[in-house]
Amino acid sequence: MTSPERFVFETRTSLSGSAALPVQLGVETLGTLNARRDNAVLVCHYYTGTSHAMGEGGWWAPLIGPGRPLDPDRFLVVCMNSLSNVQARDPQVVTTGPDSLHPDGTPYGARFPAWTLADLFSLQLELMRQLQLPAWHAVVGPSFGGMQALQWAARAPELAPRVAAFVTSPHAGPVLRGVFQPALHDAAQRGDDVTAALRLITFFGLGADGIEAQFPGGLDDHLQERGRTASLRHVLDIGRAVGTHDLSEVAEWPQLFARWRQLGTRLSTVNVQGDQFFPAAEMRRFAAQARAAGVDFTHREVQSLAGHLACLQDPQPFGEALDALLNSPPAAPPLTPEPEERPTWR
Repeated sequence: MTSPERFVFETRTSLSGSAALPVQLGVETLGTLNARRDNAVLVCHYYTGTSHAMGEGGWWAPLIGPGRPLDPDRFLVVCMNSLSNVQARDPQVVTTGPDSLHPDGTPYGARFPAWTLADLFSLQLELMRQLQLPAWHAVVGPSFGGMQALQWAARAPELAPRVAAFVTSPHAGPVLRGVFQPALHDAAQRGDDVTAALRLITFFGLGADGIEAQFPGGLDDHLQERGRTASLRHVLDIGRAVGTHDLSEVAEWPQLFARWRQLGTRLSTVNVQGDQFFPAAEMRRFAAQARAAGVDFTHREVQSLAGHLACLQDPQPFGEALDALLNSPPAAPPLTPEPEERPTWR
């Protein structure tokens, strides 16, 4: 298999109403566009992930490669770093965030705009246009990446006919907003390094059973290794941005469901029972209401000792869901055309 190709996406944009600022985000791709330019799949990375989803050492390598669900012989697989990427100290990671230099030559720090999931969607949309794509074949991702995929489904379903959102939720619920975010800030205030924050993220990601199984000798060596490339400012900034995720702030659910039904949007979700970040019931309720409204929405729940991190460590059910979604044919128009009713996006 050939190695991923890398380039830097560059633009100048306003984030959440700020003055325009230069943005650079690293991108990796694997595969080739077809003649119709309609076979590109956007893969959105998780909280502490990067654009290196594919190839040797890629975080989703079990699902990306020849004969795998995201087969580069069939698709152009595209993954771009987020703003404020956690691994900002890795020389291979290109990102713009609080650690980036302000025009005055010092780091932005607290001056960096409080960007939202809507801003990240807009940057990904600009990437799509720079690649001269008419639309994505699909937008997929786990966790924070699943939030991004759902934002595409809500904001531009005509450009994302297939969406896979794994181990995530239609909104940042009470666990994220009321438990994880306050605990993350408390942990960060106990020291000036990133270790305490990564320790908390690891606990929420694996749970007690997962940590005992994977790190019987303790977490310290693992956390020190991860901390070499992680930025505390960026950990906190993405943690803040995660709290801005709420599809009902884009449009009310009945409007979303009507739009997806009219367009034939296909959605696939897989959640892990006992996930410490995203209670499975949040997505279960959303999927049930969408199906009741006539949306093509497949939802599955699995169990794993890896907890939330099953999306990376137990890839089989996620690969099965991806395979089914990516191989689904284009949606047929409704038998009885319905009047176009595009929501007023917020």
